[in-house]
Amino acid sequence: MSYTRTWTVRFSDTDPFSIAHYPRMIDAIHETSDMFMEEIGWSFWEMTEQHEIGLPLVSMDFDFKQQVSGGDQVQIELTTDVGTSSVQFVYTGTHDGAVVFTGTEHRVCVPVGGDQSVPVPDELRAALKSTSE
Repeated sequence: MSYTRTWTVRFSDTDPFSIAHYPRMIDAIHETSDMFMEEIGWSFWEMTEQHEIGLPLVSMDFDFKQQVSGGDQVQIELTTDVGTSSVQFVYTGTHDGAVVFTGTEHRVCVPVGGDQSVPVPDELRAALKSTSE
């Protein structure tokens, strides 16, 4: 199972040649993780307020395979790989059946105010793993 959403490339996402700027693509990818976390009941802001933990981004890696243009509908698929104290978000973006980007975000579970990793809570682990099965 995975989480997928559609990103419509807007005029404001593009350069004068109607090609999407890579920072706007990264914004769309990050917005996908926000939407996913809300969907599983663990929004990033509630996680810090209610559970006193966070999943800060520690590394990311993306490969852009093809350009996308204004008006394109990009399917962004997110799956997860959950470790002991970390989670990797794995992304694949497609448009008209072609892969336009792939990438990963590596996040580590830390307590609010802390700088050492802690195990991913069981409830969060179960919610995150629901996308990897």
